[in-house]
Amino acid sequence: MSTLSLIITAIGSVVILLFLVMKVRMHAFVALLVVSVGTGIFSGMPLEKIADTMQAGMGGTLGFLAIVVALGSMFGKILHETGALDQIAGKMLGCFGQRRAALALGIVGLICALPLFFEVAVMLLIGVVFAVARRTDGNMVKLLIPLFAGVAAAAAFLLPGPTPMLLASQMHADYGWMIAIGLAAAIPAMLLAGPLYGRFISQYVHIALPEETSEPDLKSQGLPSFGFSVVLVLFPLLLVGLKTIGTRFVDQGSAAYSWMELIGHPFVAILLACLVAIYGLAYRQGMDKEKVMAICSAALQPAGIILLVTGAGGVFKQVLVDSGVGPALGNALIDTGMPVALACFALSAAIRIIQGSATVACLTTVGLVMPVIGELGLNGAQLAALSVCIGGGSIVFSHVNDAGFWLFGKLTGATELQTLKTWTVMETILGTTGALVGMAAYALL
Repeated sequence: MSTLSLIITAIGSVVILLFLVMKVRMHAFVALLVVSVGTGIFSGMPLEKIADTMQAGMGGTLGFLAIVVALGSMFGKILHETGALDQIAGKMLGCFGQRRAALALGIVGLICALPLFFEVAVMLLIGVVFAVARRTDGNMVKLLIPLFAGVAAAAAFLLPGPTPMLLASQMHADYGWMIAIGLAAAIPAMLLAGPLYGRFISQYVHIALPEETSEPDLKSQGLPSFGFSVVLVLFPLLLVGLKTIGTRFVDQGSAAYSWMELIGHPFVAILLACLVAIYGLAYRQGMDKEKVMAICSAALQPAGIILLVTGAGGVFKQVLVDSGVGPALGNALIDTGMPVALACFALSAAIRIIQGSATVACLTTVGLVMPVIGELGLNGAQLAALSVCIGGGSIVFSHVNDAGFWLFGKLTGATELQTLKTWTVMETILGTTGALVGMAAYALL
């Protein structure tokens, strides 16, 4: 198919999906699968390949996300029921005050997400938002947006985040400049897209606290100490951070390296955190085995819906990727002759909008622009600036083909329209602001 036909097919599929979910009120899981099949047919994919592509999209998304969401849900539920999250929320509000709670959550998201994948950080930290919301006015929007903005900013711009590390290595950027420009991009982007936009949009969108996160019953036991509560929340983050930093100082292939790789993997880190929360907190507070089992089972029930819908989003993404829309659009943009920094942002953004995955958008963009960049003789600082531009473009306009869109909506109880008004706009502000900083750095260096 021609480039124009592929782009029209992609845009049409998104419009139809929004119509089915928001107007027809078809369940998102069914709508995503129906539109995925239709997109495969109309994009000219071989009919016998469509089902394989759907399977690959579901498996590729859930292969990582299933364990993270399941364990993260149990971990967060235990911290909630034992009062650990309420202890942290109370101390945070006492230190920052209710008026600055949103800023505090943005900073927490930015710092805690540094060594983590986006989904891992969200699952570990969202319980803090629920705990803070119970102590404020109940509208979670002005608390959710700063936290998600902080996590997303770290995931897009800051080393040692997985995507920025991948970008820096693929672009052969200078790591020192990548850290400096990434910080210059992430901080103002988080402030603008998080606390400021969160305060604005909370006047028009109200997301109530989910019923399953009501005040924990702590009649039979007191709150755990603040220090122990913080250590529990940070425990999996510290394990992942230990792997990220520690493996740089030991020989690859050594026993120490292997153990750090195992313990610091998000799967094992969250699993260990769950065990510590159960045996080091829940049982110590007097909870019996039946209650702990009930808490874990209750946590997994909403996780199932989250995983199915998010996996279906991965199916839609994979169909768009395999249809060839991304490369076709990339070649078209490269031929326009726009400035290289702007081209990096625009290309990454276009691929992101069409196929959903930020990582795929980054890798595709690098593959398309490197032949051009290689002829310019750029230094490591300029390559770092271009990497930030690509990272910014890769997160803009998150919508129905992005797993993050559905993760936000299902975790918070937001409708699809509310998710577009909050999450989608926040991501667009965040990515655009960061990319503008990258473009300015490229011009100055």
